[in-house]
Amino acid sequence: MFFSSALSAQAEVTRIPLSNSSVAIEITPDIGGRILSASLLDQPNFLLVGAAVVSDPNPVVTPESYNIGYLGHETWVGPQSQWWVHQLLNPQRAAAKAVWPPDPFLILAKNTLQEKNAQRVIMQSPNSPISGVALQKTFSLVGGKQNQIRLDVNAKNIRDSNVAWDIWFNTRVPHTTNVYVPITSMQDVRIQHFTDATYGSLEYTFSEGFFALENFSPSTHEGRKGKVFIQPAQGWMAAFRGEQLLIIQFALQPKSAIHPEQGQIELYQEFLTQRPDEGLLELEVHAPYKTLKPHESMSATEVWTLLPYKNEQTPAAQRAFLRELLEQSIL
Repeated sequence: MFFSSALSAQAEVTRIPLSNSSVAIEITPDIGGRILSASLLDQPNFLLVGAAVVSDPNPVVTPESYNIGYLGHETWVGPQSQWWVHQLLNPQRAAAKAVWPPDPFLILAKNTLQEKNAQRVIMQSPNSPISGVALQKTFSLVGGKQNQIRLDVNAKNIRDSNVAWDIWFNTRVPHTTNVYVPITSMQDVRIQHFTDATYGSLEYTFSEGFFALENFSPSTHEGRKGKVFIQPAQGWMAAFRGEQLLIIQFALQPKSAIHPEQGQIELYQEFLTQRPDEGLLELEVHAPYKTLKPHESMSATEVWTLLPYKNEQTPAAQRAFLRELLEQSIL
């Protein structure tokens, strides 16, 4: 199985826990430096994690390396169309203008642990000869806000020439997670359907100012696959899974600051009805697209808030809960 929520007792990657009286996260500096788990203390992992975390904990990292489905939360650079065109080490991918896989030096390579204490972990990626950047990631508990986790990423140009990228946060959760994004109108949404004999079109609703992806099984296909590009009305999105709500907050940007191929928020959904445990939903956020001079840096931040949710598991109840949070200025 490609995805797994239960990891066997084989050799595993390094795991660094951070927790307080409300939330707990687990971070690894290995396999690209990522978050493997995030939850309220008494609840299961909100994130979707791949079995490869156990089965392939020491990947070989070369310009020919392919993606490995570790999942959890990781950081890319965007736009996707530029991933392989600014390097000479893999001429085949450069010539093809490959949009997959992501840079193996950023998503597979072991990070150097720079700081570890009870409140935060700081790690540094290697210099990437593919993207021309190095990423420093800081994962922190937020003082005075027991339900929050802060993610800071700094991207530095390690070349002697300009590079142009954005910082791209990617959080993987099961496809059964209900996600809501505040939008002004459907004109702020672009949907890309990956349809064929197996996968049907994405389905969605727009109600009371919230865009939501449907995750029920289609009647005419074996599953769904596609991507949504969104210019949000506010700097957050919310995801409900079981008795937990994950709110991802970020600095809202004008559409002009985001690379035109991307959206500030992106949602990728893929699942097959007959294999629901393998279903995937990606909650993605893009920071502004910037040109960095030699050795110049840029940074971006996400703040995660995990809250208990004991209400009905219906879209109407979930939207009502979000409206209450807005009224309380929690969002």
